[in-house]
Amino acid sequence: MEPIVARKTWRTVEPVHGIVYFGRERLDAYARVGVSAEAGYFVTRAAAMGAVDAPVVVATFFNFNPAFVHRCMDGAWSLTTPLDAVAARLEAAGAMLRRLLGADIAQSAEVVEAATLARRAADRAAELQEGRPLFAGHAALPWPSMDDGAHLVLWHAQTLLREFRGDGHIAALTAEGVSGCEALAVHAGTGELAAEALRSSRQWSRQEWAEACERLRARGWLDGHDELTGAGRAHRQWVEDRTDVLALPAYEVLGEDGCERLRTLARPLSKAIVAGGELTLLRPA
Repeated sequence: MEPIVARKTWRTVEPVHGIVYFGRERLDAYARVGVSAEAGYFVTRAAAMGAVDAPVVVATFFNFNPAFVHRCMDGAWSLTTPLDAVAARLEAAGAMLRRLLGADIAQSAEVVEAATLARRAADRAAELQEGRPLFAGHAALPWPSMDDGAHLVLWHAQTLLREFRGDGHIAALTAEGVSGCEALAVHAGTGELAAEALRSSRQWSRQEWAEACERLRARGWLDGHDELTGAGRAHRQWVEDRTDVLALPAYEVLGEDGCERLRTLARPLSKAIVAGGELTLLRPA
């Protein structure tokens, strides 16, 4: 199976997971467990690894300003527990999906089938945890049941597949000697997203961003306009291709037909979520 299939399948289903970082219900969930809107993203996502301190979050989330992470995580575990944070996140995800996709989504035959396929892939990924710390934490969480709602099973499966891919992506970037801020500057150099949005959402100062760009220009990856050079595009392509290779084992269990079926089932769900207009860079995924 070609590695690009892993990227296509992940990308098609990703809004089902990603809405948890953007939908308005997340703010109520954060408040219920006593953390701020700013800290809630870090606390509820990191909670799968237990009551970890800021340095672990810096390492596993990768592209955020460490000072920002330290500020958000400071005292977090005196306000809530990992168990409560994980539960709040799942509850918020369920509420968002029901609002955007309809109350009957929980037992929809199409969602049941999509959830079953995605869980097969996630279960396969769970056999391959070595070197994937953030994924391993999430893989240790209990699965929602189909009785709880097929949408929750699908959300949890995509959460695992997203973190499985993400840990592999960080490994590829690390192998290339790229820092978190530099990775964002490379992304900005593609022209796909505005540099200012990437910089501000991850809380890097303008000086830190400028220094990262200067290092990338010294490597020959950015030109004088902070756009990717040929060498920069080659680096970016290598990282993306290697990420696909590292993610592929999770999807091979489905085969190409299974992956295409999952994409077909998930596509209308993802389109409806995107149409809701809440997916932005304001709360990073």
